[in-house]
Amino acid sequence: MSHHTIPAVPAASGGQTSGALLELRHITVAYGGFTVAYGGFAAVDDVSIALKQGGALGVVGESGAGKSTLARVAAGLIAPAAGRSLLDGRELAPIRRTREQRRRIQMVFQNPDSSLNPSHTIRRILAEGMILHGMLGPHPPRDVVDARCRRLLAMVGLGEEDDILARRPRAFSGGQRQRIAIARALAVEPDVLVADEPTSALDVTVQRGILDLLVRLRREQGLALLLITHDLGVVNAVCDEVAVMRHGQIVADGPADLFFHAPLAGYSGDLLAAAREVAL
Repeated sequence: MSHHTIPAVPAASGGQTSGALLELRHITVAYGGFTVAYGGFAAVDDVSIALKQGGALGVVGESGAGKSTLARVAAGLIAPAAGRSLLDGRELAPIRRTREQRRRIQMVFQNPDSSLNPSHTIRRILAEGMILHGMLGPHPPRDVVDARCRRLLAMVGLGEEDDILARRPRAFSGGQRQRIAIARALAVEPDVLVADEPTSALDVTVQRGILDLLVRLRREQGLALLLITHDLGVVNAVCDEVAVMRHGQIVADGPADLFFHAPLAGYSGDLLAAAREVAL
């Protein structure tokens, strides 16, 4: 498989970059059969990406391009038919990862309504992961857990009031629920945040706040961000690398600044021409 590397770029995000924090190498995911040759449909077809420590890679493309499937492979939620996932150069099991490996790669889903249990309090939503992974030591006192939960809420811009912890997700707006979902991911101090269309289910007026939050968290926490989106404006606002997917394959990749300023031909150029500009 070949794809377009943006001009004047010696190493692109789609390659197997040495020193990468997270790598997906030659990933193929087929539905309806183990491989395409046996009647399957390749949602992802021989895709390789590399994410650097503290970097932000935006995977962009139209609906059905395979972006979300690739994100779920990265997070260990889908086992590929072929290919390998590596963290710090060490191979990850497709799904049965160690607790530490799961901690280090956290996912934020598109719709917080489906990812947050409506019957749980915000305290329970935030505390479960940190207790499971022993972030506060064995059997932490309730006041220690609550203090950590309040710090997480403040980190994502929701304040530190105790009454927030006692509420349930339905008491919050869509943008606030997405902030809670991000706080839950941050609770276990991950190295990689996989964000699958984190703003597409939100009102346009709320999207900017979430994007600003991701930019700030990446800067302050040193997070590596794998951002899945159909919106090139979001990539322009947040990412320093971009990979364009179409029909399960990467058709172009490279630094975001060159992608948005260098002339492109074919599908990537058409996609860029149709995108609205979003500036920080």
